[in-house]
Amino acid sequence: MLAFILASRFRRPVPIILGILVATILNHGVAGALGALITQLLEPQTLRWILGLSFLAMAGWTLIPDKFDENDAKLARAGVFMATFIAFFLAEMGDKTQVATVALAASYAALLPVVLGTTLGMMIANVPAVLLGNRIADRIPVRAVHTVAALIFAALGVAVLLGAGSF
Repeated sequence: MLAFILASRFRRPVPIILGILVATILNHGVAGALGALITQLLEPQTLRWILGLSFLAMAGWTLIPDKFDENDAKLARAGVFMATFIAFFLAEMGDKTQVATVALAASYAALLPVVLGTTLGMMIANVPAVLLGNRIADRIPVRAVHTVAALIFAALGVAVLLGAGSF
């Protein structure tokens, strides 16, 4: 939603995409490092239960639509890149994708691949929104996207609880 709003407001896709990329790399890098640290602090069995239940909680949380504060889009005075960077970095703090990055990094003990994968996922989700802006906003079945994401998180949760992942 934030990508759509920024795209329709600024109509400058390159600095918006770069702002999203830099904010996501930084945000997910910190989240991934936290996930890697967690694996060193907890026993494998405890970690398995925490992560499995976390993925199941993420499945439920994914079904709750994101809220967007219009004030997030009022950062234009900082320039398009900085406005996008700040808005995305703050919007992702403690959001579903950051929590998922922590859980994935803790579950798979592969910091770089997890951060690259979650960042790639964010870019796949947001670049089309930036490039197409409001033209496709009404055509995307957001509920279906949330449902598929919830099913993926639920499958990950069950898989971790059943012993998948490297601890």
